[in-house]
Amino acid sequence: MQTIDTTSSRLDDPLAGRDIALVIFDCDGVLVDSEPISERVLLAALKEAGVTVDHAYFKAHFLGRSFPRVAQSIRDDFRVALPESFESDYRERLLVAFEAELKPVAGVFEVLDRLAVGACVATSSSPPRARRSLHLTGLDRYFGEAVFTASQVARGKPAPDLFLHAAAQCGVAPERCLVIEDSLPGLEAARAAQMAVWHFIGGSHLDAGDAAPGEPPLPVFDRWSAFFEMAPALGRATAPQPAGQGS
Repeated sequence: MQTIDTTSSRLDDPLAGRDIALVIFDCDGVLVDSEPISERVLLAALKEAGVTVDHAYFKAHFLGRSFPRVAQSIRDDFRVALPESFESDYRERLLVAFEAELKPVAGVFEVLDRLAVGACVATSSSPPRARRSLHLTGLDRYFGEAVFTASQVARGKPAPDLFLHAAAQCGVAPERCLVIEDSLPGLEAARAAQMAVWHFIGGSHLDAGDAAPGEPPLPVFDRWSAFFEMAPALGRATAPQPAGQGS
């Protein structure tokens, strides 16, 4: 994938006027490369229930949303009554697939290791899924208890409630938060919360054509190695390399 140029005249300083104290990471598609697995498992389960949807529909209607909103979308659009066990069966199959396949998004460890401000997770996933995803990929050590899910607020994304809850729990004002999101509902939620927000399209479910439209334009990046190029003030200085090492 070709990197989006975030240093153009449109985005001279992506954090202009912001004194960032907290980076709020979405989980799926940002920290963990889970969305292709979720899509495969969900679409297979839907097909068994008599509903057939494609990748474009998945991205437009399911990505970044809590499961209750996904289920309601299915009921409304397809006029189908899903089995009572549909959600629990789907989640069970998904976690089994995660055990075998889930990986962190490439480069995210390097960002978390260097990050000089606070960090937390705010995700539409269920608490068990979020905890298991972070544990399986070794990312849980970076966040501790600072993992917040849509189950903790009245309205999930695209409402701002989850991001505002995360900021409040971390003791940081919304204007001092930077949100990293991959989904359009998440981007909308962060903007509604009056937070800085960047669109990450480096998960394997997205490409350059998925960059969010809108004015003002959002910073967009497709590799974690670009993070500190865009926000050098948020990183710790790297330790000097011992003499005789390196190229």
